[in-house]
Amino acid sequence: MAPSENTVATPVEMDERPQIADPAPKNREAVIRFAREIATINVHLEELRYFWAKRIGISGPQWMILMAISELDQGEGVAVNAAAKRLHVDPSFVTTQSKLLEKKGFMRRRPAPDDARVVRMSLTAKTSEQFAELEAQQAQVFGFIFEEFDASELSTFTDKLAALKDRFEKASARVSLGV
Repeated sequence: MAPSENTVATPVEMDERPQIADPAPKNREAVIRFAREIATINVHLEELRYFWAKRIGISGPQWMILMAISELDQGEGVAVNAAAKRLHVDPSFVTTQSKLLEKKGFMRRRPAPDDARVVRMSLTAKTSEQFAELEAQQAQVFGFIFEEFDASELSTFTDKLAALKDRFEKASARVSLGV
């Protein structure tokens, strides 16, 4: 018997066709609102960083470099490239700013013992003292901001934000590759 010329797909055949994802998410409005809220939070975080930086006589980006060093230093200093990666900036920017911070007495820069081409940065006692002076004020501000969260809720929320950050990084890489 010859194959049928019937071109109407049966329900089973339709299920076997590849599904094309809807280009617009079902919750588009919620996604737009989320992005707007995150952008606004970032603006307010930036204002706080500039306020604290001004209190010790440096710029906002310099404050971020000191924070990166404070978080990353395990006692041997932090390589310029590691700080730049943490801050998502070019290493030359960190190099330039760290030299200014060194002149102001906020950090030390020294060659790595195993490779003189690598510069390791560490905070000075002056910086640690100034951070300690700001700590009470920062604790009060963050206490106010996060007062609705208990430790478990804040941890869960932060984990979800970290997962979103990872997905944003992957999406950004895909977009840059044209995928």
